[in-house]
Amino acid sequence: MPPNPLKSLSSSDTNSMPPERPLKRHKSNSQTPTPSRVESPAESPAESPARDFDSRSPDTQDSGLDATLPAESETEAEKEYTSKYQLSEKGTYTSSIYVDAFDLALDTVLKEEVYLFDEEEQELFAKYRSLEYEAQHLERAKAEINSYVRLFLRKTDAWFRIEKLSYPKDIADIEAACKTLQSEEVGFADMDDQISLEEGANLLSMEELKMIAKDAKLPGGNKAALISGLKKAATAQIGLRVGRGQLQLSFNNKGNYVNRSDHFLKQILKKTGPCIRLSPSITTLFNRVHLVFYRSTLWTEKSLTTVILSRTLKRNFPSYIVSRTSSIFPSRQHLLDFETAIKLQSTVDELLERPNTDALKQVRQIFEETYPIWQVLVLQESLYDQQADQDQLLERVYLRRFTAAWVYTRIIHKGLYVLGRFKEYSLEHTVLSELLEQKFFQSARRGDWYQRKALIEENYMYTLDPAERSKEVKQKKWRQTALATCEQGLQDPGTHIIFHYDLQKRLLKLESKLKVPKRDQHDFGHASLKKPSERTIFGTRVNTPELGRKTLWLDPEDGKSECSVEEMCLSNYRKEGWKGYHCEGGLVRTLFAYLFYDILFLYLPNVFETEFQTAPLDLFTDAFYPARASEINHRLVEIENGQAGRIVREVWEREKERETSVVGLNWSYDIEDLQEVVECFPRQGLAMVCKVLCQEYRHRGSGMPDLFLWRPAEEGVEGKGEVLFSEVKSENDRLSDTQRMWIHVLTSAGVTVELCAARERKEGVIEEEVEAI
Repeated sequence: MPPNPLKSLSSSDTNSMPPERPLKRHKSNSQTPTPSRVESPAESPAESPARDFDSRSPDTQDSGLDATLPAESETEAEKEYTSKYQLSEKGTYTSSIYVDAFDLALDTVLKEEVYLFDEEEQELFAKYRSLEYEAQHLERAKAEINSYVRLFLRKTDAWFRIEKLSYPKDIADIEAACKTLQSEEVGFADMDDQISLEEGANLLSMEELKMIAKDAKLPGGNKAALISGLKKAATAQIGLRVGRGQLQLSFNNKGNYVNRSDHFLKQILKKTGPCIRLSPSITTLFNRVHLVFYRSTLWTEKSLTTVILSRTLKRNFPSYIVSRTSSIFPSRQHLLDFETAIKLQSTVDELLERPNTDALKQVRQIFEETYPIWQVLVLQESLYDQQADQDQLLERVYLRRFTAAWVYTRIIHKGLYVLGRFKEYSLEHTVLSELLEQKFFQSARRGDWYQRKALIEENYMYTLDPAERSKEVKQKKWRQTALATCEQGLQDPGTHIIFHYDLQKRLLKLESKLKVPKRDQHDFGHASLKKPSERTIFGTRVNTPELGRKTLWLDPEDGKSECSVEEMCLSNYRKEGWKGYHCEGGLVRTLFAYLFYDILFLYLPNVFETEFQTAPLDLFTDAFYPARASEINHRLVEIENGQAGRIVREVWEREKERETSVVGLNWSYDIEDLQEVVECFPRQGLAMVCKVLCQEYRHRGSGMPDLFLWRPAEEGVEGKGEVLFSEVKSENDRLSDTQRMWIHVLTSAGVTVELCAARERKEGVIEEEVEAI
C-alpha cells in the first residue's frame, strides 16, 4: 500500500543511457571514392568508436542528472582511480574511490539543502563523519564475493559473511571495522542475532548446506530444495521427534527443550562465522542524500556509480557555470513524498517485468490506492497554476518532474495497462478522461491516451452502456464519441505529431463506418506523411529467420564473412560510390552536438546542477527550445547561410584534444568525413533536422533510418554532392510511427530517403522477377 504523500514519512522508513552499438566505419581509399570497410573494434583498436553519450527512450529516460552522465566500466574506474594514491604503512590506500564519491554527494547536498533533513538525521551525518576511515569505507560497501567494494550497489537487506569480505588495499582490519559499525554507539550495521534461518542458509555454500541437511536427515538435490526442507523442519512441532515408534520430546544435555529453528541457525552460524548487514534505515537515509544530489526521477540503489565513474575515468566535461538550485524540493515533506512515489514506481516497473496474474493484481491494488492521492495532487497543481505568474509557470514546466504528482501520473498510466488486461474498460475510460483533462503532468503521453480512449470508445463502451437502446444505436453513439476524441487529439497542441498518423487513420475509418457524407469527411492529404522511395537489395542469407533473432547474411564484399542485414545493404551501396555508416542517427546527433555546442552549455538556472553533466537537464524536456529560442534561431540562420562547416571545425579544433563528453557526440567520426557530410547536406535540410532535435530531442533520439550515406561531387563536376538515408527492412518488418515521422521530416527537408527491402536471392529466379513478385 503506498503511503499517502500528503502525510509525513519517518526518516527511518525503509524501502541508460545505453551506449550506442559499435559503428562500422567506412572511409574512402586513395584510388576511388568507394569506401572500404574497417574491421570490428576488437580487431582494430585504433578505429574503435568512442562511446556515444546519447539520450534514452522516452519511457525509461530520466530527466535527472544521471541522464546526462556517461556510463563506463566500474572495474576500469577503480583501477584508474586507485593508481594515483599511495599506500599507507598498513598497506592500504590513503583514500577510496567510493568514500570520495560518497563524501562529494553528502558535502554538496548538506551545503545548500540541509533543511531537507531533520535533527536526528543530521546527527547521523555527524556520527558518520566521526568514523575512522576503515569503518567508513565498509559502511558504504556492498561486497560481492571475489569482486570489489561497491557503494550502495546491492540490496539494503543483504547479509555478508565477514570472513568473506576481503579488501586488503582498502581495509587492513576488516573485523574491527565491522565491530565499529555494529557497536551500539554507531549502530550503522546489524549483528547476526537478527538473521533469519533462510537468510543464513543462503550464505552457505552448497557443500556446507549439504552437511547440515545430512545431519538433519533432510532430502533435497539443489540449494533451493535443501533450504525449503530446513524451513519445514524448523517449523515442525518444537521438540518432537520419532523414536522407537513413538513421538518423543527432544532435550539437550542440560535438560532443556530443543528449538529446531534455533538449532539449525546455530549450526549455520558456526559455518559462516560472524555476519553483518547494513542497517536498512541508515541506508535509506544515505540513498535519500543521493536522490537529492542526482535530481533523479528514477529510484535506484546504484546511485553512486555514475558520479564515481564520471569523476575517475579522466572524462573531460564541458565548461559551464554550475548553479545548484535549492528550490527543486521546497521542503522536507516534498522530498519525502517524492521519494515515496519513485520507490512505488520502481515496484510497479519490477512487477510489470513479469506480468503474470499475481503481479498484475498487485499493480491493480497499487493503482487503486494511488488513484485518489493522484486526484488530490492534480487539484493542488491546478490551484497553483491559477495563481502563478508567467515566469513561475515556465520554470514549473521543468520542476514538476520532481514532484510526487509527476511520478504518480506515470503509475496511473502504467495502471491503465492492467485495467485493460482485466477488461475493466469503463474504469479505464474514466481514468483516461481524467488524464487528458489535466495538462500538467506527463504531457508527452497525451497522444497515447487519445489513441487508447478512442479505441475503447469504438470497440467496448457500447457493450457497457446501460441505456435501454438497441445495439446499433449505442454502437453509433460511441463511434461518434470516438470520432470526436480523434478530432480533439489532432487539435490538442500537447499531442505529439508522431501520434497524428494513427489518429488520422482511426478517424477516417470511423467516418466510413458512420457513413459520413464525402463532403463532410476529413481530408488529410495536405498533412499526409511523405513516403520514401523504395529499392530492393538481394543477398545470401546464412541462417533461418526466427522470431526475435537477427538474420545473418554473407558480406558481398568478400563473399565469405557473415554480417548483419544492414551491413550487407551498406556493402551494396558502396558499389555505387556511396560512403556511409550504419549508425541509426548517431552521425546526425554528433553533428547536432557540434553545431549547438555553445548553446547546449549556455547558462540558465536549474539546468546545471553539478560539474559532471554532458548536457543541460532540460534538453530532454519541452522547455529546452523556448528557453533558448533567440540563440537557436540565430544558429539555424547561420547553418542555412553555409556556416555549418566553420562551426564544426572550430568546435573540433577546440575540444578534440580533450574529447569533451557531450550528449550525442561521438569523437570517432573523422573530421574530414564530417566536413564532407556538411558540404553534401542541403543547408535548409540540415537546419530543419537540427530544429527538430532542439524542439524534441527526447522523442527524436531514436527512429532515424539505419544507414547514413553521402556521396561527394566528383572533381570538375558542378554540385555539392548528396546525402541519403536508408531504412533497411527484412520480410514482414514494418515502419514504426517514429520512423515514419523521421522519413517525413527528412523528405520534407529535401533529403533523399530510401526504404531498402533486403531479400534473399532465390536460386533459378532472376532478381527482377522476385522484385516484381
